[in-house]
Amino acid sequence: MPASQIYFASDFHLGIDARLTSREREKQIVGWLHSIASECAHLYLVGDLFDFWFEYGQVIPKGYTRLLGSLAELVDSGIPVTVFTGNHDLWMFGYLEEELGVIVHREQPIQVQHHGKKFLIGHGDGLGPHDRGYKLLKKIFTNPLAQWSFARLHPNLGMRVAQFWSGKSRKANVQMESFQKLEQEWLFEYACAQQQADPVDYYVFGHRHLPIDAAIPGSNARYINLGDWLHHNSFGIFDGENIRLEFYQTDNRTIYPVSR
Repeated sequence: MPASQIYFASDFHLGIDARLTSREREKQIVGWLHSIASECAHLYLVGDLFDFWFEYGQVIPKGYTRLLGSLAELVDSGIPVTVFTGNHDLWMFGYLEEELGVIVHREQPIQVQHHGKKFLIGHGDGLGPHDRGYKLLKKIFTNPLAQWSFARLHPNLGMRVAQFWSGKSRKANVQMESFQKLEQEWLFEYACAQQQADPVDYYVFGHRHLPIDAAIPGSNARYINLGDWLHHNSFGIFDGENIRLEFYQTDNRTIYPVSR
């Protein structure tokens, strides 16, 4: 029987330590990838796989060989792997496509269909009417001249500078990573507005680091936030009829708000 389940995960943030060290977390993620390989029809990795990523012409960041090798194995076995850039790893320029064979989406969100269901998928950073400061910063970071200028730095210096700013970005978001009210969730607000303009069945995002499963008012659509692997080890599964959040090797299994 052919594999039919669609898997989603986001926010690995490899390169920093959290509940586990980055190396320990990478091994855990690879274990999860091996555990789903036999039943996975498509894997979506929805941003911030790395806490920082920049591809120089002949240089990529040190480490992550276990993850990269496992993704290459999945692709070589015939499983499509789709990667979305996040706000921490938006400087992917072609290495993952050329070396691993994955599909990388930089312009997002994108709409796809599986088993007759419509999905809108993206990392989620910069969506909605809020966070104008970050939107301006993202325009600078994605500007070709800014990227060219950064690439002129020696990798040792460039990585130090980038890791400093990545850390500042992460600290600035710490206060955001607690669930208050669904109405205050910017991505949920975005999904509700989008549903009025171009309805889909599922909105699947990352970025918030919180596993969230919420109904879109006035419809059968749902907003799914995939959480993270720093603390939750959460991921999404679509079985052809329904999508659900699950957890890998952790006792932290809280899903917000699940009031359906």
